[in-house]
Amino acid sequence: MQHDEVLSAVEARLTTTFGEPDARAAVTFLGTDRIEVLRFLAGGADGADGAGLVRYATLGMSAAPMGDPTSAVADPLRGPRAELLLTVRGGRDEVLRPLATLAAAPQVEGLVVAPGASLDLGGPLWEGAPFTAFLVAEPGGLVEDLELPDPADPVRFLPLLPMTPNEAAHKRVHGAAELQERWLRHGTDLRDPERRGVPLG
Repeated sequence: MQHDEVLSAVEARLTTTFGEPDARAAVTFLGTDRIEVLRFLAGGADGADGAGLVRYATLGMSAAPMGDPTSAVADPLRGPRAELLLTVRGGRDEVLRPLATLAAAPQVEGLVVAPGASLDLGGPLWEGAPFTAFLVAEPGGLVEDLELPDPADPVRFLPLLPMTPNEAAHKRVHGAAELQERWLRHGTDLRDPERRGVPLG
């Protein structure tokens, strides 16, 4: 499949799951293909449970597979493909550019984004936000993987979970699974844009 065909299929999967986007923004970085971020208001698959939620999804990251930056030749077909998902209660449109920046990182830096990874922006995710980084969660819970014709890997839709600086430091030492277990134990609402960091003592 050509890049445009992949992205059309990705957008179709997103709209089937969440409904039509109510807004979209495009960002182009020097030397990269355009990255879009689509905004979806609650409704779609969540029904009443999603009241007040806003979902942001990147579109463009999956156009090409992510590859080992040390490889001499990039494989145009094989390799992991992904798009990023962020769910925020009430929405925070200031995350549009940070999300596009992260989605462009595989093209710009050769980064391979996978579940369990940390994506650190080095500053607040939006003005006044208590979070500076994301934990990349396992795919499949919100949007099913999109199968592509062989030999291409499927497109995986990776949820991003905002982390405070202390949580990000804790994850570096103890691992993603331990931090997620701590969130679960304390009933943390990871979609709350103003939540406090989970107790780490």
